[in-house]
Amino acid sequence: MLGASLATLALALAAVGASGVRAADWANASQAPVGLAPDPATTREAVVQVYAARTWGWRGTFGVHSWIAAKRAGAAAFTVYEVVGWRLRWSDSAVVVSARAADARWFGSAPELLADTRGAGVEGLIDRIEAAVVAYPHAAEYRVWPGPNSNTFTAWVLRRVPELQADLPPTAIGKDYLGDRIFASAPSGSGVQLSLAGLLGILASDVEGLEVNILGLSFGVNPFDFSLKLPLIGRIGPQRRVGAGSAPYATQSQ
Repeated sequence: MLGASLATLALALAAVGASGVRAADWANASQAPVGLAPDPATTREAVVQVYAARTWGWRGTFGVHSWIAAKRAGAAAFTVYEVVGWRLRWSDSAVVVSARAADARWFGSAPELLADTRGAGVEGLIDRIEAAVVAYPHAAEYRVWPGPNSNTFTAWVLRRVPELQADLPPTAIGKDYLGDRIFASAPSGSGVQLSLAGLLGILASDVEGLEVNILGLSFGVNPFDFSLKLPLIGRIGPQRRVGAGSAPYATQSQ
């Protein structure tokens, strides 16, 4: 009953939010960078960053699209790793590896920086990111809810690179989808997680804190940074830094 009530509330709130979405042409929506990523021309060290931004249209009321951006030492551009569902209309894989601005808006929505790791040892992390991208088991399938989707992909990669300590927001629906598995490490790669098809589960981690997943909606509290996590709203809490030389989280996150 609790899960059904929460789902009903979420649908009602989403309907309200969707009513305010303008029928703008998504093809003309801004994809300009927002200034959170370092300029490869002046930053010679290796860098890995993780981002999330509200998705396009009514789905943005519910959740975010996430991606990982990496730049090797001396590289002239970032490489972005993400899953884009509509690619399956003409391709056998939804995984996209492209050279684009790491901090580009996602069809008008400004991204939030979730992790920023630089310097010594990062080249090895990029090697492991690339290996995880190739091994992603759901490249040929995509479901907005409960997964596998773009957040499932990002969580898959992050579990294999726990050094990034990326805390995906509660609005990253699909991050808890484990396919045919029930147990795994939390999406950050730290702690443990139990999840039934991404619809019901619990996780405990020294990065994410404690989260409960009900019908794909995440509720949680993180005692390590005194934050509250809520579906639709996102993370609420004090500012915190996401890495050396990086920007802090906003008080209200994605």
